[in-house]
Amino acid sequence: MPFQPATADITLVAVMHALSDPARLEIASRLADSDGENCSGIGEDIDLHKSTLSHHYRVLREAGVTATTIEGRTRVVRLRRDDLEARFPGLLDAVLNAYGDR
Repeated sequence: MPFQPATADITLVAVMHALSDPARLEIASRLADSDGENCSGIGEDIDLHKSTLSHHYRVLREAGVTATTIEGRTRVVRLRRDDLEARFPGLLDAVLNAYGDR
């Protein structure tokens, strides 16, 4: 299983760093509208190389913004909305709403 921090170990600095990149913010925004997506589905029309997208997925996961589960041969990425809300109430919605107003 890929590393992802426990809820209590998610830090504001790591979350804000992860969401400071436009590509990662776009990924988080797409995940906010889904129950989980496989990696290729999320980044389907984001104009980045696969290895760059993998890097962004890793940064989001290691910051605690997303969780990756392995289902068969597929990696499914989900937003950790409940965990982030428990640690930093209202933060994720505020960031995603501000992003949606761009």
